[in-house]
Amino acid sequence: MVESTLARLLQRNARDLRDKPAIREKDRGIWQTWTWRQYHDEVRDFALGLAALGFKRGERLSVIGDNRPRLYWAQVAAQALGGVPVPVYQDSIAKELAFVWNHAECAVIVAEDQEQVDKVLGLRAELPALRLVVYDDSRGMLHYKQHDWLRSYQSVQELGREFAAKNPGYFEAEVEKGKPEDVAIICYTSGTTGNPKGVMLTNANAIAIADAFRKADDVRPEDDALAYLPMAWAGDAAYTLFLSLVVGFCANCPESPETVQRDLRELGPTTVLAPPRIWENMLTSIQVKAADAPALKRWVFETFRAVAERAEILRADGKPIPLALRLACMLGNVLVYTPIRDQLGLRRAKWALTGGAPLGPDTFRFFRSIGVNLKQVYGSTETTGLVSLQPSDEANPTTAGRPCPGIEVKIADRGEVLVRGPVVFKGYLKNDEATREVIDSDGWFRTGDAGFVDPRGHLVIIDRAKDVGALHDGTPFAPQFIENKLKYSPFIREAVAFGNERNFVTAMIAIDQNTVGNWAERRGIAYTSYMDLSQKPEICDLIREEIRKGNETLPESTRIRRFLLLTKDLEADDAEMTRTRKVRRRFVAEKYAPVIDAFYSGGHAVELATTITYEDGRQATLNSRVRVEDVEAKVAARV
Repeated sequence: MVESTLARLLQRNARDLRDKPAIREKDRGIWQTWTWRQYHDEVRDFALGLAALGFKRGERLSVIGDNRPRLYWAQVAAQALGGVPVPVYQDSIAKELAFVWNHAECAVIVAEDQEQVDKVLGLRAELPALRLVVYDDSRGMLHYKQHDWLRSYQSVQELGREFAAKNPGYFEAEVEKGKPEDVAIICYTSGTTGNPKGVMLTNANAIAIADAFRKADDVRPEDDALAYLPMAWAGDAAYTLFLSLVVGFCANCPESPETVQRDLRELGPTTVLAPPRIWENMLTSIQVKAADAPALKRWVFETFRAVAERAEILRADGKPIPLALRLACMLGNVLVYTPIRDQLGLRRAKWALTGGAPLGPDTFRFFRSIGVNLKQVYGSTETTGLVSLQPSDEANPTTAGRPCPGIEVKIADRGEVLVRGPVVFKGYLKNDEATREVIDSDGWFRTGDAGFVDPRGHLVIIDRAKDVGALHDGTPFAPQFIENKLKYSPFIREAVAFGNERNFVTAMIAIDQNTVGNWAERRGIAYTSYMDLSQKPEICDLIREEIRKGNETLPESTRIRRFLLLTKDLEADDAEMTRTRKVRRRFVAEKYAPVIDAFYSGGHAVELATTITYEDGRQATLNSRVRVEDVEAKVAARV
């Protein structure tokens, strides 16, 4: 496959895996399946329709929407013609979309439905390079004024079939022109420190990452995967596009984001990829259900959960598991672990991966202990989504696994992780200076992450290099490590820790409205909104106790001393988080500077003027007076 391209691999799959399932979509409760032959034909017809409408080699096509077969086919169709797909986050606000589409000079945008088309139409005057808008779902589009630049997906395919009749062999000839070094996709970074950068990944990068993954783990054409992560995320591109085309397994698109958990259980995929937030949400749902269960069921859950975690700790440390503990685990597998895996849709999963950000060790051990072969991976957009992967028998919450075959890793003098190999990207779009800053003359890519390689050869990631600091007394301070401890609590959705060059550690907390709301309702605590709920004295006491639990597992010097409950969740629309749920620390530190001042000046209240951004770009300001709390303050009597 060294001299191949993704489009050629599609042709190979249509020939060799002809009638095997390639992709599915659940629509109106029914799973519809397309074979590899049908997948190829759908791509060919759309590609030829684009060609008939003037799409040229090197032009860019963007897709926006939830995971849909036609949006994946549109990306492969662009690649087949020598074009470049540019997926964007479907929940991006107008300003973010305009930046990416203009920066990439997208000539064609393929939108899922009316909602996404409306976003494009609202920005069309700001997009000079845009020539064609294609929509997949026509519901709600009946009365839209038809233009040559606005077409349905089906009409483009019909045009493609007409074009094929007049130009036989055109599609195959265009595919043959493709080269491994051609840019196959542009994925934009999450932009934690400013505007996102367009990462150009080649066909060679895509095939190299799939080959490295195949050598590092068990993946086969018979596998089933759920395609539910944002298409703009490099992890979805690597998994649902690159790996699926190389290996030939079936990708399954859920009915909607709201039905993912139900569809996951119904499908029971053999392989699972999910970022830490998904695993944390799963654990939260389990904890909430256990807390609401009758006393006997709650006792059974807690008892066998403790048994499983003791066994997992011994297993991870390479120590023998006593016979009595093994027998207890066998009984727990019947009563607790198997039913939980079945409820979560993980009963058939031979392995599950987490990546994109660190996963708290407690959450990691929980899933390992109930029989989910959860493993951590490490990678970045610039490394085509993958650098290292844990072997199944060496999974550990503290590492990111061994570098995959063909990928080199070394640690720079100041602890920064460097990566070299065929997975390293071609460069940033229109930004040669930034490319030179991160790739040296020997081909080493500077990841920006601080880490080390442990004695077993596993890569350990500490935090973003720019975020790792020290307390005033010199104690190392890694905010993500502390935040993950807090987010193990089902009542805490997000946390931002402060402490660099300070005397002690503090944290801003965003509560999980669902779990905290349920907790309040069971105790007869009335509330009207997120703001009202978060500022209840009883909720403050609840979170204080959760922080204390987290503090018990932290060194004395890094324990949280003061905290504040935010009046709103941290949101990507408000630039506080990236679309992949990473904290924009610099922006948050500036936005909440009064809070930080109050933390370290001894203040007990702070006036907050919080700006909220709506999807259409409109903004509103939320004014509030918020208490700053001491963790070791006396807890008020609870209702």
